[in-house]
Amino acid sequence: MLYGADVMLRVPQQSDFRSWYELREASRDFLVPWEPTWPRDDLTKGAFRRRIRRYHQDIREDRAYPFFVFDAQSDALVGGLTLSNIRRGVAQACSLGYWIGQPFARRGFMSDAVATVLPFVFDQLGLHRLEAACLPSNQASIGLLNKCSFSEEGYARRYLKINGRWQDHVLFAALADDVSP
Repeated sequence: MLYGADVMLRVPQQSDFRSWYELREASRDFLVPWEPTWPRDDLTKGAFRRRIRRYHQDIREDRAYPFFVFDAQSDALVGGLTLSNIRRGVAQACSLGYWIGQPFARRGFMSDAVATVLPFVFDQLGLHRLEAACLPSNQASIGLLNKCSFSEEGYARRYLKINGRWQDHVLFAALADDVSP
């Protein structure tokens, strides 16, 4: 578990299904424009069970570290954050992805979560670089990354398939020495 000013991050568990389902379902219209197309069975208990098994395997194999983000005051699930595509060797880097439920957007939870995960990335995992990408129209995400010590590094044409279409992305990164201790 990781603790921020107003959030707590922990690895998802099977017991999180109901709160995850309710938040994702209630936030579907809010999230769909920014995410890959949801599989038809995405919100089912079986798909969630498979997701949790994959998460734990990814952690064991040092490939990814998924976290659910909770409001530290109410213990409500507010979103999720994943460190994925971990590259060791000469790169020592990974990618950051995140989502926030609509009722909790623009309240500082995800900024706190990203700031909280940075020491984990650089100090505990020993990585050198954390990368993130977002749609050029996602001003909230661009603002969050700028606030959390990320620097804009470029523009990738048709970088990721979001909402069923290959879409351009703005590329950001934070380096271990960019982040204050």
